[in-house]
Amino acid sequence: MVQIRSVLHVADNTGAKKVRVIHVHGGSIRVKGSLGDVVTASVIQAAPQGLVKKGEMVKAVIIRTRKEVRRVDGSYVRFDDNAVVVTTDLKNKDPRGTRVFGPVAREVKEAGFAKIASLAKEVV
Repeated sequence: MVQIRSVLHVADNTGAKKVRVIHVHGGSIRVKGSLGDVVTASVIQAAPQGLVKKGEMVKAVIIRTRKEVRRVDGSYVRFDDNAVVVTTDLKNKDPRGTRVFGPVAREVKEAGFAKIASLAKEVV
């Protein structure tokens, strides 16, 4: 579960290293986000030569969470960290980077982010 002020790792090559969540999309009273949800975040740590700069506001998709998520078949999936991938916008759902690091949850592909799932080495 990711909420406002959560600090997340960025798992792509846009140059951002860590982001802080400002808003979880999906309604005015939506408090928590999970796998495949879109958040608005502020970059708090970035590489000097990256596409994204410190202080920039970005839209990102949650690809990994430490809180377990129950699947329809009764199994659970959880990861070692909370991670996001920076996206261009909400309409075409494409990532800004060209690489995705680490595993990606299957829920991300089911949420319509097929390009992110195809860039990942492993879909869990």
